Amino acid sequence: MPLITLRNISLNFGHEPLLDGIDLTVDAKERICIVGRNGMGKSTLLKLINDELTPDDGEIIKQQHCIIAKLEQEMPEDTGLTVYDIVAKGLDAAALAHEAYKVDTVISKLDLPRDALFDGLSGGMKRRVLLAQALVCEPDILLLDEPTNHLDIAAIQWLEKFILEFKGTVIFITHDRAFLQRLATRIIQIDRGKLYSYPGTYQQFLERREHELVVEETQNKKFDKLLAQEEIWIRKGIKARRTRDEGRVRALKKLREERAQRRNQIGKANLRSQAIADSGKIVIDAEAVNFAYQHSTIISDFSTTILRGDKIGLIGPNGIGKTTLLKLLLGDLTPDTGKIKHGTKLEIAYFDQTRAQLDEDATVADNVSYGDQYIEFNGQSKHIMGYLQEFLFTPERARSKVSTLSGGERNRLLLARLFSKPANLLVMDEPTNDLDLETLELLEELLVNYQGTLLLVSHDRQFLDNVVSSSIAFEGDGNVVEYIGGYSDWQRQKADSSPAPSGKPKTASKPDYARQKEIKAIENKIHKLEEKQESLKEQLYDTELYIPENADKLKNMQDELKQIDTELGVLWDKL
Repeated sequence: MPLITLRNISLNFGHEPLLDGIDLTVDAKERICIVGRNGMGKSTLLKLINDELTPDDGEIIKQQHCIIAKLEQEMPEDTGLTVYDIVAKGLDAAALAHEAYKVDTVISKLDLPRDALFDGLSGGMKRRVLLAQALVCEPDILLLDEPTNHLDIAAIQWLEKFILEFKGTVIFITHDRAFLQRLATRIIQIDRGKLYSYPGTYQQFLERREHELVVEETQNKKFDKLLAQEEIWIRKGIKARRTRDEGRVRALKKLREERAQRRNQIGKANLRSQAIADSGKIVIDAEAVNFAYQHSTIISDFSTTILRGDKIGLIGPNGIGKTTLLKLLLGDLTPDTGKIKHGTKLEIAYFDQTRAQLDEDATVADNVSYGDQYIEFNGQSKHIMGYLQEFLFTPERARSKVSTLSGGERNRLLLARLFSKPANLLVMDEPTNDLDLETLELLEELLVNYQGTLLLVSHDRQFLDNVVSSSIAFEGDGNVVEYIGGYSDWQRQKADSSPAPSGKPKTASKPDYARQKEIKAIENKIHKLEEKQESLKEQLYDTELYIPENADKLKNMQDELKQIDTELGVLWDKL
């Protein structure tokens, strides 16, 4: 028997149903991930399952004695309570009187500081305490709403392991694709009020959903063509009183009704950056930088040279100093010792994870255009409403105050601000929090193709792997080390440099700095040569080249292509 069944559930908060006659069955030991665009009803579905909301129509049937617990998305502040007090809130008064031992049991299992004040804990430890609060009632179904938000990678991996070992059913919402791929046994998508179930992995879901959207688009085009033909027929004035035409008129009316009720696919955000002028070749040069705070070493003897076009990820636990290093590199903080120099022609845009740049009392539009009706984008004047629609803000939403926005909307607004100004150095501190998966992937694509320099702080492992060309990793005790590649590359290189059974390192624990810079320069040359190579190959497909008049031009192009092949071979050997 299913743990919970939703039948024909409808819920309406506006002019269109948020959930429109959906059905869902949840069985024991499933791990279900709910996906969908921001505002499609993911959190609402969790609230319905948890009896926080009542549907307008339909029924929710739960197995007798089925216990459901939820890990909240938002963390409580200024509680003044101990860890024990917070965990105990997961039991009602009657249960606490008879089963208080359960509180200590779950505190011990999750290795929590029983008597510590909750308010003084790190973000990751607070999340673990709230998880203990949800688990103390021994739930059959555990609900998790964006559980990885603001967690560092170590905490995310701990949570992954815990969920894999959890004996009950888990229903969760996440934007972390690595987390999703590892955990989900079934994916539920909410799209335009409907619910679609996909057993299997996230990758399998993507493949099936892409096929379904293509089929839907094809069917809609056929439908629209038929409707257009019938509208032309009716306008020709054919007398529909004849019996043989009355059915056709009725069919046309039905087509019109069906078209009016169709909810089209939600448009994608159109993330574009401004055209930029190149900075100098050297963007930032740091030499032997040291920085301490309250007698604690944050950064010790750190050197790096950031070149134009580098995409660098900053990796490390929460509170270790990633944002501090950003501020040092940007000149907002001064190192205790060492030197930091900026290159020429720098135009910097900064994405702040605290969203402190946003004016809560101003409208969405005014936060981007500062009261003007137009902004300059790539040399053209663009109306602010049109620009914001590219970030999925309707005109009505663009006139709303920032204080009314959801977390995902705030992040999209910050991105709209960021890309409204030309910049050749992007600095992004946790840009992926609260973004839906589609917008996250669009941001990822934009950053991959971005021609300027990028400094990125993120705990999203797949995002780092897909975007950055090198990583600056905080490895404790002020030790900050630069590696080639993203998160997975860092992990592999760390493993390669770990001690062998004899106790001696397999390789040097700190990669040679000069060698890393040499490799980075070689990779940049390879990239440019490969682009030129691809361009020449495309040109050689032109049949007009192969006529006597173009013989010299053809030979020069073929010689250039051979030369590029030779140069690439030399460069690859140097890596």
